[in-house]
Amino acid sequence: MPKYKSHSGTKKRLKRTGSGALSRPSTMGGHLMSHKSPKQNRQQRRKETVTTADLKRIRRQVPYL
Repeated sequence: MPKYKSHSGTKKRLKRTGSGALSRPSTMGGHLMSHKSPKQNRQQRRKETVTTADLKRIRRQVPYL
């Protein structure tokens, strides 16, 4: 039985938490930060968990994570 190939970009962006959930960086925090409020910029530093609606698609992309 062959092994599945993991999606390299998804592997680099996700981590498994201690409880088994997947964490990801917040969206909208990559660039153009100067016009966003300081509160919004602080909140970008936090990690978010992947929603259950997206889990099926992500498990297909990264089966061994």
